[in-house]
Amino acid sequence: MKDIVAIYPGSFDPVTNGHLDLIHRGSKLFDRLIVAIARNLDKDEALFDMEERKDMLEAMTSELDNVTVDIFEGLLVAYCIQKNANAVLRGIRAVSDYEFELQMALMNRKMEPRVETVFMMPAEKYSYLSSRIVREIAKFGGPLTGLVPELVEERVRHKVAEKHSFATRTHLL
Repeated sequence: MKDIVAIYPGSFDPVTNGHLDLIHRGSKLFDRLIVAIARNLDKDEALFDMEERKDMLEAMTSELDNVTVDIFEGLLVAYCIQKNANAVLRGIRAVSDYEFELQMALMNRKMEPRVETVFMMPAEKYSYLSSRIVREIAKFGGPLTGLVPELVEERVRHKVAEKHSFATRTHLL
């Protein structure tokens, strides 16, 4: 029987309950699931550095024996080849996600036909959720309950307060 290894790539800044929903469900579909934190130079300034994100993801997935967390840079298909992965797991929340993800999946297939893309919809209660929304809510002191795990909420609140404190001190100089 073939060992099915899937990569679930993303920025995970921060990891949300929507991400964890897909990780838990994906861990049941694949023999091994690698949650791959992408170094994305095009993204806005990150809230957490790569190691902080990895630490949170490892804490949130520690009970899943077939899930590992890693950091990668460069083309996803090159990373898939390096890890002997034959699938990419991607979450689709809305039609706008699908249009972008379809383009990426088709290009990845063109570059490496042996790697399939599997699209999963999050649970309905997470269909509106994104890391960007969590960062925005946190920046303005809004409630994060139900959006991220408690450990992640504590770290987000601390990081936002830290950045706000730094910005305030910088303006005073």
